Amino acid sequence: MEQRSAGDPFSHRKKPTTDRAASASLRVLLTNLIDYAGLFPPAELSMRDAVADYDRHRQSQDAWALGRFVVPVSRLSEFAETAGDLRAPDHPAWRLSALIGDDARHDAALIAQFNATNTARFVIDAAEVRVASLDAVSSAVTALTRSVTLFVEVPLNAQLDQYLNALSSAQARAKIRTGGVTPDVVPSSDDVARFLVACAANALPFKATAGLHHPMRSEYPLTYRPDAIRATMFGFLNVFLAAGLAHAGADRREVSSLLDEREPASLHFTGSGVSWNRRELSIDQLTSARRTFALSFGSCSFDEPLGDLRALALL
Repeated sequence: MEQRSAGDPFSHRKKPTTDRAASASLRVLLTNLIDYAGLFPPAELSMRDAVADYDRHRQSQDAWALGRFVVPVSRLSEFAETAGDLRAPDHPAWRLSALIGDDARHDAALIAQFNATNTARFVIDAAEVRVASLDAVSSAVTALTRSVTLFVEVPLNAQLDQYLNALSSAQARAKIRTGGVTPDVVPSSDDVARFLVACAANALPFKATAGLHHPMRSEYPLTYRPDAIRATMFGFLNVFLAAGLAHAGADRREVSSLLDEREPASLHFTGSGVSWNRRELSIDQLTSARRTFALSFGSCSFDEPLGDLRALALL
């Protein structure tokens, strides 16, 4: 089953302020936000445990915050064999996001075959691929059919604008890696802000992955090992509220400042929106950002993000 770090990481910090109707803005921000990636580090669960966890989450009181199940194309057969007996026929099909490997054309064919075989039980309606060149973007986009939404993880380098322009032209979506199991893979706040502002300028939807187990930016263990290295990680509230600011027209400096915010008490959720310092996002702005721009993030734990929100008295 899922692993999580012990203790309450927010016990010594002031909680965000809320009113009785705060759940309205939180619901908008969190609905279907967390794509479950239990197969991946640092959890690296077995297929059986990851499938069982996702099934448990789908039936829990928090199911409204759950997104897709993330699985590599190379493990689709294993997934189908493991998960086939779990879903009752009268329940909606599981939505999956499939991670494409080096051969996009080959993996696209496997996705099409999987969808044709498992129509009533599971559906791959999204795919994700990591690229290291602009040519690879074109290859991946060409391989996938329009029935599958493609998220392309791009490097945060000097060619970022070119990558995002290519994705926008191809009607694909962007993906950003916001962390990992070693400190060197955590990007800077400025790099993440540059990505968010550029995506907003291109009207380009995105998802995030890695390092977003916790709501607020702080120092955390990077794995679940007792001797785990600690590093400063982004919070998912930071990233998705910063995305909301970018979508509403904020500049890179303001977006970066929110990404760096460490105090939960700086956030004020109400029934009409959320405020941070002197900046406000209305519930309509949050709704628009979540529906058309800041789509989801992948996490190898679903319990941990929701548990931390409860520790902050937000849920």
